[in-house]
Amino acid sequence: MIRVLVVEDSATMRHLLRESLAADPELQVVGEALDGAQAVEMVGRLRPDVVTMDMMLPTMSGLAATEHIMAEFPTPILVVSSADRQELFTTYNALAAGAVDVLEKPRGDASDAGWGRRLCACVRMVSRIRVITHPRARLAGRNNRAEAPPPPPPPPSGAPLSAVVVGASTGGPGALTELLRSLPPTFRTPVLIAQHIAASEPFAVAFSDWLGGQTGRAVSYAVDGTPLHALAGRIVLAPPDRHLLVRDGTVRLSNAPPRHSCRPSVDVLFESVAADCGPAAAGCLLTGMGRDGADGLLRMRARGAVTFAQDETSCVVYGMPREAALLGAAVHIMPPARIAARLAELTAAAGVRR
Repeated sequence: MIRVLVVEDSATMRHLLRESLAADPELQVVGEALDGAQAVEMVGRLRPDVVTMDMMLPTMSGLAATEHIMAEFPTPILVVSSADRQELFTTYNALAAGAVDVLEKPRGDASDAGWGRRLCACVRMVSRIRVITHPRARLAGRNNRAEAPPPPPPPPSGAPLSAVVVGASTGGPGALTELLRSLPPTFRTPVLIAQHIAASEPFAVAFSDWLGGQTGRAVSYAVDGTPLHALAGRIVLAPPDRHLLVRDGTVRLSNAPPRHSCRPSVDVLFESVAADCGPAAAGCLLTGMGRDGADGLLRMRARGAVTFAQDETSCVVYGMPREAALLGAAVHIMPPARIAARLAELTAAAGVRR
């Protein structure tokens, strides 16, 4: 049995969650919390396998409860949230603090059909994830960043980077925030990102605004036909349910079938950049479940690109980076802040050589 703690202040929503979860014989509701403080206490006492977490709670918010839980009793958390804009941003903050996934609350329209089955499927998926004490959620001095060890010296030769490409899935919002915050303000190489977002479109669309606010950088969704050189200094995301790729120095979007059940697919992005940019690119594969991106990162390395995979200790889910490491696709395996420092060294070295 998968033991679930439901955290929700609305009696109506609690009833729906309870009834939906009861329909699955593998799931058992072991408690219901009406506010964040009660949620933290019950997680410590009941030690559930999964927590479903509302964001807008009395006494202690869902975000604060998530931070406390991930600092004190690391537990897979599924955020069950509405698509209200304020709540969307709080939801992404919770994902950055260690929550694993998000499911939109019922809208009260035809899209609600099968919502209970989707909830049960999400809970089962989340229960399989081995979570860690999340770095952002270490409450003692959590605003003090540890000094990253100095990166290794750059190679003596190499082409200037025309693109940095990044792939991420579960745990990606936090890892991307750490990587992008750690890049120097002078970093001008375009950064193209394929982030798996399984939530509904309102959640996915808000991601660019949230990431821009978290990192202080210009973040936008890709526009088909944009020349790569026109994106200097920008962070570009694959739009919801579209593949992002580079062809003839131009950003392209595609509705081609999913790869590894994913659209956008990290492999599609990485393989296109391997073919188009060769050694003038860097690829970074961050936390996530599955193997999307591992083959593409190997293709990039074979074409002379610098390749990175996130290390196991800093990953929420050590799936995609692990597959890349097993293939020998990653030249460097390190946490996101170290990856950023290495990228800065590479671009600085290239600038000196030009």
